[in-house]
Amino acid sequence: MNGEKNLDILLKSMKPQLNEGSYVFCNIHDISNLDITDCLMTFKEAEGITVIINKETADKYGLNYTYVASWITLTVHSSLEAVGLTAAFSGALANENISCNVVAGYYHDHIFVDTKDAEKAIEILSKF
Repeated sequence: MNGEKNLDILLKSMKPQLNEGSYVFCNIHDISNLDITDCLMTFKEAEGITVIINKETADKYGLNYTYVASWITLTVHSSLEAVGLTAAFSGALANENISCNVVAGYYHDHIFVDTKDAEKAIEILSKF
């Protein structure tokens, strides 16, 4: 099934969902000690491997982090070829001084915002 590409439809039907828990971004060089199923995402960069993981799990592994976030899922099935969705919601959040870190999954876009901004972000995103 292909995802939606029409920006108007995406914005009207994205229905943000706040997931439970607190999440952190960690930079590690060796993931062999991690159970990969504990990770939401891994991404290899020149400086190391970025891991997005539940804060409690990161603490269990003794991983270092500096940013604690809440995870919001846009429940609409967006196409990886959709144009303008990220710009629309990140712009709306930026207008309220809320930073967001975006990860595109195959089916959905996922937004990580500072935990103190989670409820406000949901409110903003729900207005679309």
